[in-house]
Amino acid sequence: ARITPADRADFHRAAARTLRRHRPPGAPLPAGLGSYGGFRSLRGADVLRRTAAERLRTRREAATRTAYERYYRLQLRRPVDDDLVLYGAYGSRGVYCNPAAVYRKAREIAPQLHGVWAVRERDRAGVPAGVDHVVVGSRRYWEVLARAKYLVNNADFGGPFHKRREQIYLQTHHGTPLKTMGMDLRRYPAAAAGVSFTRLLDHADQWDYSLSANQHSGEIWERVYPSGYETLPTGYPRNDAFFTATAADVRALRARLGILPGTTAVLYAPTHRDYTRGFTPPLDLERLSRNLGPGHQLLVRAHPYYGPDPRLAALQDAGTLLDVSRYPSVEELCLASDALLCDFSSLLFDYACLDRPIVVHSGDWETYRLARGVYVDLLSGEPGDTPGVVADDENSLADAFHSGRWAGPRAARLRAAFRDRFCPYDDGQAAERVVRRVLLGEDELLPPLPAAERTAAPAPAAAEDAGRLLGAGV
Repeated sequence: ARITPADRADFHRAAARTLRRHRPPGAPLPAGLGSYGGFRSLRGADVLRRTAAERLRTRREAATRTAYERYYRLQLRRPVDDDLVLYGAYGSRGVYCNPAAVYRKAREIAPQLHGVWAVRERDRAGVPAGVDHVVVGSRRYWEVLARAKYLVNNADFGGPFHKRREQIYLQTHHGTPLKTMGMDLRRYPAAAAGVSFTRLLDHADQWDYSLSANQHSGEIWERVYPSGYETLPTGYPRNDAFFTATAADVRALRARLGILPGTTAVLYAPTHRDYTRGFTPPLDLERLSRNLGPGHQLLVRAHPYYGPDPRLAALQDAGTLLDVSRYPSVEELCLASDALLCDFSSLLFDYACLDRPIVVHSGDWETYRLARGVYVDLLSGEPGDTPGVVADDENSLADAFHSGRWAGPRAARLRAAFRDRFCPYDDGQAAERVVRRVLLGEDELLPPLPAAERTAAPAPAAAEDAGRLLGAGV
């Protein structure tokens, strides 16, 4: 309970006596210890000092912002640099996702283009060596934003951004929509808290191109972000890795993560929920790991929306699971795993490219569906809707693995239909399609390879077999 105002002076005197009695030799006494009145005066002075400092900092930041915005407006008068590309991802958090795959492919087949990444100050340390980048809000950031011919992002650049007529803006998105997005959020006020639909529409009006991973995505994006951009049915560039990775790559990734040979690695990637605070796993992770038993390794990736979680760190220290929430590449985690355990994360659409088992935890599906809204009924059991086995608690999940249903023939049939619906363009060449069409201005998109000619990266068991044969000289 809080100390009442009438008792605060007595409490201060008692605390001062206790401090003097137990103070280690040589330890300084804090100021204001002599009397409660003196303490209050010092505290009041400290509040005034901190308030004045905060106001001064606010004024300085506002003045700096104003100066840079004026600089930006001046840069808008300079010619556009036809060989300059500005990239951004997840609110300028680093070199990730579809923009990163486009960046790498552009360096390979369009080396005349110079790519620069927009990154927040706090995320600079994570930028790979040799990657040119600008800190958001810096002088050079405003210059590059004003003068780059091409703008590539999976979200937005934020701030007072004004796209010029000569600039080309590519919106890559960062997942196939399962949950309600864009203008459809108006029907779900809890999920739409803080969303400016006017700004959302203004942002979509800046796009010249919008990537589509499948027909479902293209139709949804055009409805929820209505504007005059062109939809490009390219597949997702980030998923190219699922077709270009080799058996050696898969083995190396598992070794890097500490996954022992012969272990079934289960990647658990729960989605963000608008109706919970912080990372609250829908499953008892300790119980799940115990129920899976020997021969299984649980990898847990919290949604990027959340920061580091001490509970996951403690479970990792106990050897219960591997916390891979901060691992930089979710694509590499997918490649290293034998199966995906998820709930309502859009990662399941990407994972389907690998033709590896997907298990859906459905515990709070009805709550999620009512609170956020969904476009696909994952629990219908119908081919094209449900990607594999569905389970609602830790016991049924463990049974799905121990019984073999997770990788059984029915799960394989569901997975094939799901892959046909949601991965029609992914073939390892999506990034090249994007670079050639958007950055090089070619008129036609490269057609996707026929499904029968696509080869996904080998599953871990096959990769380990290949490694043994290679070691035996076969």
